Amino acid sequence: MQQDIDAFLNYLKFEKNSSAHTCSAYQRDLSKLLKQVETLGITQWQKLEERQLRAWLAGLHLAKPHGSGLGQKSLHRLLSSVRSFYRYLNRQGKVEDNPAQRVTAPKVGRKLPVTMDADQLTTLLDQEDDDPLVIRDLAILELFYSSGLRLSELVGLNLDSFRDEFRQVQVLGKGRKERLLPVGRKAREAIKKWLSVRVTFLQKESKKETQALFLSKRGHRISPRQVQNRVSQLSREAGLSGRMHPHLLRHSFASHLLESSGDLRAVQELLGHSDISTTQIYTHLDFQHLADVYDKAHPRAQRVTEDQEPPGIKEPKRKQ
Repeated sequence: MQQDIDAFLNYLKFEKNSSAHTCSAYQRDLSKLLKQVETLGITQWQKLEERQLRAWLAGLHLAKPHGSGLGQKSLHRLLSSVRSFYRYLNRQGKVEDNPAQRVTAPKVGRKLPVTMDADQLTTLLDQEDDDPLVIRDLAILELFYSSGLRLSELVGLNLDSFRDEFRQVQVLGKGRKERLLPVGRKAREAIKKWLSVRVTFLQKESKKETQALFLSKRGHRISPRQVQNRVSQLSREAGLSGRMHPHLLRHSFASHLLESSGDLRAVQELLGHSDISTTQIYTHLDFQHLADVYDKAHPRAQRVTEDQEPPGIKEPKRKQ
């Protein structure tokens, strides 16, 4: 049965061109599934029944409060992995039915993404330092906010990905889909400044990694964890409170662009979302901002507290 999982993972990697991150997630999920069917004494995939799958997922969900179970998002991903695997087995003629097809996971409440306001971004991005490490970090931050890159897209950039003369950067997104993104003036300036000091990061033993746009101190392609750590550190040094992470800059890019342009389709293309419903969450964020402004500004929307005057006709405040 492990051979079927291995064949499916090879299909994802070589035929679907799925990312290493996606393949790894499928592998973890299907390893859980294999362990469960072995526990049930099942030796063929076609023997797994819908009721058995449903009972297993329910048990994983009920165990969550005690710290050993899976959350809603993890359950959704696990169920999606099982469905995809069984669809593959069906095409291979190894099963006739998909036991996960009619099983549903608990509803996941969609949380609005957190964003930064203009003042916070100015504080973070307008730092000045001659340290090559900080110059690199500021170029990374500027590019995140300028073009809305995912973390995986940024660390995968090569020198020829950045096209200053065209004011563009070419990224490889989910599903290995390429897209060209505009790069703003501030970001281009920050990247060119980084390129002028990049040579100080190169070492003799790092020749294989010289095509990477952003390098670690040892001259290798910078890793996602290093970017996360440096973004967090630079945020603390700038005196910003709260948890800072690269995706926060992507959220801010999307929210600010949508708020200014109102063009949902354009933002979808820039973010690389295959489904516009994923992008629509930023419209809810924009509405929440408008609702907050309304609540604070509209006379009939404001709440009256105990120490305020009772309801009645009041003279409007005169401008001083």
